[in-house]
Amino acid sequence: MAECENDSDVESRISYRDYVVLKRGDVFKSVQVENKKKVVFEKQWFFLDNAVGQLFGTRFEIEAGGSLKLKAAKHSGDSLDSKEAGQDNRHIVDDGSSQKLTRDDIETLKEQGLKGQEIVQQLIDNSTTFKGKTEFAQEKYIKKKKKKYESDISILKPSTRLLAMMYHGREPGKICHLRYDTLAQILTLGNIHAGSKILVFETCAGLVLGSVMERMGGFGSVIQMYPGGGPTRAGMESFGFPSHFHETLHEFPLCKVNALLAGTLDLSEKDADSEVSGSGNGQSESTQETSAVSEKNSEPQSMEVSIDPQEEMRRVERERLREKKAQEKKVKMEEKRKKLASAAALLEGRNADGLVIASRFHPCPVLMCLLKFIAPSRPFVVYCQYREPLIECYTKLREQGGAISLRLTDSWLRHYQVLPNRTHPVLLMSGGGGYLLSGTTVAADAAKARNQHKSEEPVAKRLKLDEISSA
Repeated sequence: MAECENDSDVESRISYRDYVVLKRGDVFKSVQVENKKKVVFEKQWFFLDNAVGQLFGTRFEIEAGGSLKLKAAKHSGDSLDSKEAGQDNRHIVDDGSSQKLTRDDIETLKEQGLKGQEIVQQLIDNSTTFKGKTEFAQEKYIKKKKKKYESDISILKPSTRLLAMMYHGREPGKICHLRYDTLAQILTLGNIHAGSKILVFETCAGLVLGSVMERMGGFGSVIQMYPGGGPTRAGMESFGFPSHFHETLHEFPLCKVNALLAGTLDLSEKDADSEVSGSGNGQSESTQETSAVSEKNSEPQSMEVSIDPQEEMRRVERERLREKKAQEKKVKMEEKRKKLASAAALLEGRNADGLVIASRFHPCPVLMCLLKFIAPSRPFVVYCQYREPLIECYTKLREQGGAISLRLTDSWLRHYQVLPNRTHPVLLMSGGGGYLLSGTTVAADAAKARNQHKSEEPVAKRLKLDEISSA
């Protein structure tokens, strides 16, 4: 019991090599904690060394020199709220002359060592219109100045919600404008849970992949189908999963799916990378042969000219490095072949428990191809930023069969400000969160038999008006 408590305490504290999420207001950034590494966040630079050993969620204050200091807890006397307030703002004129402090005065206060809260208090004291504002306007003014002059940050543990909000706020194009509420619906509609076997095809910087792995908790299997030369996992690495999570992750190139379905997949040597390396080995072998020939031709001359020992040592060192690189490349190719074989073995059973697609490519051909690896009565979900490609998928599935409970939905999200006497929707909101196509797979033979049975049934006769009245 004590060991479990110690493990949980270690996991809840910041350590070197951990991935963390920095937060200030509504702005997030994912970084890795490294020794004496300068981090730039919101136009400020600092080091994360003082955060090591502290709990996740701790607030820090950035001091001069880039060091972090624990933020002291707020006391009741530290409030900046003014007791005097006006009835309305009708007499306030925004002409820029209400603030007595200039920009140079504020810089002087910073050089004197005043902190953010003290500078905000100076701004309040030197404002001629602050006491005439309403209580709500005063609170809004204080909030605005705190955001500008206070240098506080919070260090949080990465999660699906935080990373989804970070990507959607900073780089929405990298995740195909996938909003965090839509990502939550993907995980729910896909029935992602521990112990399942899930196929994932995504081009959202690894965010969807990491979300699936987090929901599964390191139990089960995740097979990532990727286009191109290799998978993209920047978002997944930002979660900072332990090593046993990576053991459940497998990868399989999308270009080899047709060969796997046809039973012609060759894992021995017919690989694009191995062909390239083979050509490189062929070139090296040819150069070795030419060098051997030249050495044979120069044997009579070498009898007369003495060989420099330093040159001979350098040549031996180059040969040793060349052999070492070739051996490392061979080991990597063997590891890649084993990973490919393990992923192919999982796919050959065609009994996956779910399918998640979220990519910038047209989803229809990918969906029709990958549905063949899903067992009957299993959910699938497809995300697309636009509606038309999913309509095409919907029509194709209705014509081809093999899926039921098809639903094409879009999500709508709006934030609300909830405060005393001023609860209302936030004026700015997201224009759209993309579209989702979800459904459940069925056996193809059963679907065809059901459709054939429906076509053979005679059309029900309509009752006449006289029969209805007599009944």
